[in-house]
Amino acid sequence: MPSRCWTGRTILGCGAERDGRDAGGVGFRRVACLGLAALVLGACVADQTGSVSAPAAVRVPAEAPKVTGRERATDSDHLKLVASFGGEAKAPAVTRLLTEVTDRLVRASDRPDQTYVVTLLDSPVVNAFALPNGRLYATRGLVALANDTSEVAAVLAHEIAHVTLNHATARSELELRSALVSRVVADVLNDPDTGAQLKNQSRFALARFSREQELEADAAGVKTLAAAGYDPFAAARFLTALNRTVQLKQGGGSASTPDMLATHPGTAERVALATRAARKVGAPGIGTDDRSRFLTAIDGLAYGDSPRDGVVRGGRFLHSGLGIAFAVPEGFNLENTRSAVLGTTADGGRRLLFDQIEAKDGQGLDAMLKATWNDSLDPAGFETREVAGHPAAFALSRGKDWTFRLAAIRLGGATYRMIMAGKGSADPEAAFQRWVSSLEEVSAEEISALRPTHIQIVQAAGASAEELARRMIVADRPLDRFLVLNGLERGAVLVPGRSYKIVTE
Repeated sequence: MPSRCWTGRTILGCGAERDGRDAGGVGFRRVACLGLAALVLGACVADQTGSVSAPAAVRVPAEAPKVTGRERATDSDHLKLVASFGGEAKAPAVTRLLTEVTDRLVRASDRPDQTYVVTLLDSPVVNAFALPNGRLYATRGLVALANDTSEVAAVLAHEIAHVTLNHATARSELELRSALVSRVVADVLNDPDTGAQLKNQSRFALARFSREQELEADAAGVKTLAAAGYDPFAAARFLTALNRTVQLKQGGGSASTPDMLATHPGTAERVALATRAARKVGAPGIGTDDRSRFLTAIDGLAYGDSPRDGVVRGGRFLHSGLGIAFAVPEGFNLENTRSAVLGTTADGGRRLLFDQIEAKDGQGLDAMLKATWNDSLDPAGFETREVAGHPAAFALSRGKDWTFRLAAIRLGGATYRMIMAGKGSADPEAAFQRWVSSLEEVSAEEISALRPTHIQIVQAAGASAEELARRMIVADRPLDRFLVLNGLERGAVLVPGRSYKIVTE
């Protein structure tokens, strides 16, 4: 999997920390298994909420170099990466812009001879990353969050810095050395305890090393950004937008403080460093942001999830690919990942998970719940009954810090698992039962009426932020999402005639 230098992780809250691409059960968007840990360089940002077409690179070198075995393997990695992020986005104006920006940055970098190929990924996740061979990737979710060309250039300059600074090779060598030392101690010297201790210490060393890489890439990226004539303060602006996106995703709370093993520094630390690096170049106002061209390029860019992957409309989650829908429980913010729908309340006191599970031959619904749940289940909590005419099984699990309600429901030839957790002794049964009862099949007419959302560029024309926000087709909190999407603070007065981004069908 690509490392994620701009992204955070999803805490399910059910006693485990899980990446959004591995939440259990049958994946809504089946993901290819990637072995790229040592090859993929830093990635950029946080999930927004993501589809598979034939991938293709945006730009190809004028002269095709000789292809080695390592490069053929990397091409295979490229295909897997593109497929796992939903394929390549069909947005010619955006890919053309990214390629031109990359060319301009490379000419201003320490390695103007390096060849890069940019791919725009069809994913709403806010992310960017690089391979050591010069392949750069950016998602449409990341592009949509940026507000001008210089902000996108800041992200690309960061990824180019990872390549020019040879971070992948350095990290790979450190990982191999750490693994060798711990293995020798454990196996050769017959001291497994010390071997395990050294292995744990090496994890901290790798974490620190990766954090240092990110800060080094930030500083080098700002330097290249300025040398290319872009606004060097754009890096700090985009990182600030990222931080606000994370907070919005978490229900409005503060962005999580990374734990000691976090492989990337906190966003606030990166904003401060990027700002200091920019001030070494000059005062705010230098360089170009090329905002007008950028907004023209992204007008019409797909935004958010595709209906085939699941979307929220009018307080309901609808998945046209599965043909199902359910009501979003009151107070929950949903995150639609590749393998499950996750949800949390603003205070973090309740969590939910919805996914699809598969039964072995002859396995009953209650047995499916037992087989897909790692903790103990209360024998008194088992119940089998119908819900709106559909067979269902229910279970209860009480942990030290959480109370879990579980259900497996057979609907339309598939089986879905629904889990809701309440922190402490708070039993979420009432909300859980309402949620389970809302699960239903969706008619073909309703599915065909679903339209994907996209970015639309509009002028203020005297309208307020609240007025433009009311035109937004988003899952919740339209005003907050409008402000974050446009880099505005609460109370900001829109400039008549200035262009802004909204999300529409």
